[in-house]
Amino acid sequence: MMRFHGYFRSSSAHRCRIAFNLKGLSPDFTSVHLRRGGGEQKTPVFRALNPQGLVPTLETDEGVLTQSLAIIEWLDELQPEPPLLPSDPFARAKVRALAQTIACDIHPLQNLRVLQYLREELGQDQSALDRWCQRWISDGLTACEALLRDTARDGDFAFGAHPGLADICIVPQVYSARRFGVDMAAMPRVQAVFDACEGLAAFQNARPDNQPDTEN
Repeated sequence: MMRFHGYFRSSSAHRCRIAFNLKGLSPDFTSVHLRRGGGEQKTPVFRALNPQGLVPTLETDEGVLTQSLAIIEWLDELQPEPPLLPSDPFARAKVRALAQTIACDIHPLQNLRVLQYLREELGQDQSALDRWCQRWISDGLTACEALLRDTARDGDFAFGAHPGLADICIVPQVYSARRFGVDMAAMPRVQAVFDACEGLAAFQNARPDNQPDTEN
């Protein structure tokens, strides 16, 4: 049994959806609306599952898992094919470094709760929030661009001929970059990886606009 708690626009949930699709898995889905009623992720029922009050959350027969990268690596260990990480330890560390650049350094600064704090506690308007996101997403993806240039490339994806953990993190982050109007002109490698991934059904079916809880 697997039940996935997510939200269509969440970059972290988007990562997990891609990983499920690549692995050929279809967990049951529960939408956690991050805005409705002040945020369903803040309810006592959801916090009993995830004390952080964040998505994604995955219920399994063994217990509850949180944090997208932990969920994805668990999936990779549970079902090794197709692999999402290389077998070589150094190459695996390089993939994790890029994935964590996005998941740990870029994404938290554009997280809904951070933007709500900037708006509600510090009085910033939407224009200021957009500039904030543009700054930190651009800085982070510029670093990713350099990391990809430093990688010997023998395929269309971030680290080779098949998509893996790095690609899973890049694609949702590019969606966020587009949402906040980030100029991607100086990031051709990142854009090329995004374009290659978007040609695959696993990524297409994970798009925010293809989810049952999507909104305009």
